[in-house]
Amino acid sequence: MPPVRTRLPGEIVFSVLMLLLSAFLLWAAVDISGLKSYTSAGAYPMAAAATMLVCSLIVVAQTARAQAEPGGPGDSAARAFVRRIAPPVIVSTSLAIVAYMLTLEWLGFVVSSYGFLVVTMRLLGSTRWGLNLLVSALVLGAIYLVFQTVFSVVLPAGRLWQGVLS
Repeated sequence: MPPVRTRLPGEIVFSVLMLLLSAFLLWAAVDISGLKSYTSAGAYPMAAAATMLVCSLIVVAQTARAQAEPGGPGDSAARAFVRRIAPPVIVSTSLAIVAYMLTLEWLGFVVSSYGFLVVTMRLLGSTRWGLNLLVSALVLGAIYLVFQTVFSVVLPAGRLWQGVLS
């Protein structure tokens, strides 16, 4: 007898969101060149999105049939979601990534990346600030050397420093 699959907190919501995303992607793929030809520009995106849609339908059906994971005594669905799916370290690291993306153009690659590395190392458990600062500087220096010098990639300098550094 196969083991009974339990549904994690938030799994049905995520499955439905993936279904909606797949439907949107199929609509966008059809909008590329319509259903004119199997060799049109939108044929491959339509096939991929249709496959995603069918798979998402299957996943939603399986997830809806699965039993919800039993929570602990006094454990609400929101508390179970935070405990199992979105613990604070995941949420805070995700917020650090969003902050990095938002500051990259304004502060530039070097400053944003250095701040991101230092903060992320702390969020992931390192309590040695001096070591965090040193390792972040060394890693960033190596990344800068490889991309700027070896590959000649133009890294964002930052709008804040435009008048100061030029």
